[in-house]
Amino acid sequence: MSKKNPLLEVFKQTDYQVIGHSNRDVHVLKNVLDDYGGHQESDIYGSGKIIEDFQEKMASYLGKEAAVFYPSGTMAQQIALRMWCDKKGIQKVAYHPLAHIEIHEENVLRELHHIKSVLLANENRLITLEDVVSMEEDVACLLLELPQREIGGQLPAYKTLEEISIYCRGKGIKLHLDGARLYEILPYYQKSAAEICSLFDTVYVSLYKGIGGIAGAILAGDKTFMQESKVWKRRLGGDLISLYPYIISANYYFDKRVHKMEQYYEDSKELAVLFNECHTISTVPLEPVSNMFHVHINEEKENIVRILIEIYKETGIGLTGNLKDIHEGCYFEVSIGDNYASIPKGELKKVFKLLNQRILEIAVG
Repeated sequence: MSKKNPLLEVFKQTDYQVIGHSNRDVHVLKNVLDDYGGHQESDIYGSGKIIEDFQEKMASYLGKEAAVFYPSGTMAQQIALRMWCDKKGIQKVAYHPLAHIEIHEENVLRELHHIKSVLLANENRLITLEDVVSMEEDVACLLLELPQREIGGQLPAYKTLEEISIYCRGKGIKLHLDGARLYEILPYYQKSAAEICSLFDTVYVSLYKGIGGIAGAILAGDKTFMQESKVWKRRLGGDLISLYPYIISANYYFDKRVHKMEQYYEDSKELAVLFNECHTISTVPLEPVSNMFHVHINEEKENIVRILIEIYKETGIGLTGNLKDIHEGCYFEVSIGDNYASIPKGELKKVFKLLNQRILEIAVG
């Protein structure tokens, strides 16, 4: 058993896991290859039928003129932001303090592109129209992350998105969507991907988050911009000789799961109710707005780890493999996929009954 994360090791051994689709093992690719003939022609340095057909498919889905496949979202987004800065001649972009590009990408904009970040709102809430209007610095681009993962996957009202889009276009500020989890927010907004993307000048979507591909990303926008982006793709090493394992897996799992987002959303709301019925546990948001949310537990992490390990061993059902410390207690992230529907509901309720009982035992000493 791992000394670093015993919870994760026990979680991996459970019969049922509440989160995700399936184990990220070689079967993710093997299942796809079983549907392909062995003589399917590969892509070569970003060209060829297999990649071009998929890019056209995604451009159509997102309602954009063109789309380009990238091996990672990190590469796709920094290219989009760099290009917008160069076009406007202003090396500044604005986004939320907890945006992925700010806290997970090793200062990529500053170190590689000499771009300054202008942080809007604060760590506990979403960006509002007022935040955008009151910016004191001129920026080339505003990035919005939907949903805002680090605060539980919260979303602004759709009217707010429309107002921000109108304001930015009136001021000549380009609007970029970090839509890594775009598919998952469609049921909440009751909009198509194309409708949401119409508010933005460029859009990034993940090809593994939500749908469960191996890796990869799509960046979409107008034809001229996307053609120019390929130059930066080459400069940053994104034109691998072949990307087909990522492309065919993305295509396969997109078709398999993109229509299930309504189910995942409803499942997440059902699961959140079970968590919120437990002592000292609350979800953020209280009612999820997508298939993801955060679970906050107002107890010490080491106590909750012990309780969860006991419950996993007793029931064979795992809730999470990772707990993080916060100021008051601990928390973890939930992201619903195919796994949830396979869990017997009676057994799942037993898990939450045990969880509530064990936490109450701690509370009363």
